[in-house]
Amino acid sequence: MLVSDLRTRYRDEGITPSLAADFQQHVTAFYEAKGRHDMEWRHTTDPYKIVVSEVMLQQTQVPRVAVIYPKFIERFPDFAALAAAEQADLLAAWQGMGYNRRALNLQKLAGIIVDEYNGTVPHDPAVLATLPGIGPATSCSIAAFAFNRPVVFIETNIRRVFIHYFFDDDKIVDDSELLPLVAAMLPENSREWYWALMDLGTALKSSVKNPNQRSRHYTKQNTFEGSDRKIRGSVLKKMLEQKRGSPDVFAKEMNEEPARVRGIMEKMAGEGFFVRESETYYRVSGPQLDERDARQE
Repeated sequence: MLVSDLRTRYRDEGITPSLAADFQQHVTAFYEAKGRHDMEWRHTTDPYKIVVSEVMLQQTQVPRVAVIYPKFIERFPDFAALAAAEQADLLAAWQGMGYNRRALNLQKLAGIIVDEYNGTVPHDPAVLATLPGIGPATSCSIAAFAFNRPVVFIETNIRRVFIHYFFDDDKIVDDSELLPLVAAMLPENSREWYWALMDLGTALKSSVKNPNQRSRHYTKQNTFEGSDRKIRGSVLKKMLEQKRGSPDVFAKEMNEEPARVRGIMEKMAGEGFFVRESETYYRVSGPQLDERDARQE
C-alpha cells in the first residue's frame, strides 16, 4: 500500500470505513510478518508483569529492558514483594535502566495497589493515571495490554505511524488531529493492535526521516554525555556499592565540579534516594533510618 494513496484518500474523503479497513490490513500484515513476537511481556496478561514492563519501557529501549525485565520479575514476582523490597535491593535490580526515579515510583505504586486495591490493578485508565509514575499514555497502555480495553491514546511510536501515513511532509501535526484517526482505526483486539502499531513505528525509525519531527509536541532529547543524568547514574552506582559517600569525593573521582555533584546529591536526597547524614556525607535510604530520620522522610 502506497503512503501517498492513504494520504490522498484521507485528505479528500476523511476517515471512511474502507480507509480504516485498508490501514488495519496493512498494519496487521506488517505485524504478522515482522512484529516483535519474542518480547517476554507479550506472553502474559498478568497485570503486575505488564505494569512493570510498561514502566520500564517508558524511557528505556527494548533490548535493555529485555535483559533486565526477567531478572527483575524473578527478584520481585508480585506487588507484595516489590512493595516490601529494601530500597537498595530495588535500585540495584534497576541498574542499567536509567531514570531511576521510576523504580521508586514503581515501589510506591506497588504499595498503593497492595494497601488500597487489595493487590488488584484497576482497569480504568483514569484511575491508573493517579498512581505514581503513571501518565496518560502508560495508563492506557496498561489497560490495553493487561485487560484488552478499547482505549485511545498516543505515544511516540503511534504518533510516528499516523503522521507518516496520513499527513503530508510539510504539515505540522497536533495530537488533536491524530486522536480521531487513532480512534477510528481501533479494532476489537486493542492489545495486538497497539503492539502492531508500536512495532511499525519502531521500524519506521530506520526507514524514513523521523515523522515525529513534524509533531507540534516534538522535543529533542538532550545528550547523555556530560549531563546531570549521567552524574546521577554514576553517583547512585557508587552509593549502592558503598552505602554511604561524600559528594566532594565523588566529584574528584568523576572529575566533576564539587558544587554540581553536591547539588545533584541533595536533590536525590529530596527525592528519597539518599539520607543526608552530615554536611559532607549521605547514605542510601532504607530500614537503617532512625526514628528521627524516618519522621523527616
